[in-house]
Order: sequence, then C-alpha cells, then structure tokens
Amino acid sequence: HLQLVESGGGSVQAGGSLILSCAVSGYTGSDQCMGWFRSKLGDQRERVGGIARDGQITYRDFAKGRLTISFDNGNNILYLNMSNLKPEDTATYYCMAGRPGLCDYSYTGLGTQVTVSS
Repeated sequence: HLQLVESGGGSVQAGGSLILSCAVSGYTGSDQCMGWFRSKLGDQRERVGGIARDGQITYRDFAKGRLTISFDNGNNILYLNMSNLKPEDTATYYCMAGRPGLCDYSYTGLGTQVTVSS
C-alpha cells in the first residue's frame, strides 16, 4: 500500500522559488507512474506534470521551463522544483501515484499549500 507525504510548501513573493518534496513509502519499483497535481481554491485538481512508467517526464504547458520534477530512487522522494513563481501558481499541491502496472493516479497525499504574492 503506497503512502505519500508532501512537504515544502509555504509563502513566497512572485519570482521566488520553492522545492516541494514527497516521501513515498510502499514503492514497488519503476512500474508505477507518479506526479504532481494542484488545486486552486474552488477549482478541480489539475495535473502539473509526472513521470510515466517508462521514466518519461512530461509537463503541462504552464509548468514548462519553471517547474521541474525529479525522483530520488535511493530515498524514494519525488520532488517538484519551482522557480519564477507567479501569483497564479497559488494552490494546494498534491503528490499522486498509480497502482503498479497502471497509471490511474489512485494514490494521493494530503497536499501542501503554496502561496505566491505579487
């Protein structure tokens, strides 16, 4: 059973940077996709980007060039490195993962809040 715990959220000014971490326990290996999603106040959760089962990393257009996803295999930590943050990046960020062999993003952490002020 996979457990995901996010950390690293906070408040920054526009143009600033943050690194979000997600500790992954119960990870079974490379046959699981994982990624970051976010939910703005009142909106549905949207995908930021993720790592597919083949290791390919993809991003939504709004994230390209500013947000970078990586995975520390030795420590099972998923990272979201965010730079040049904008007020519209204000949201709760969630780490999510799929079941082994699927990419259904059925597992989620509780989220960490990121607030960007202008």
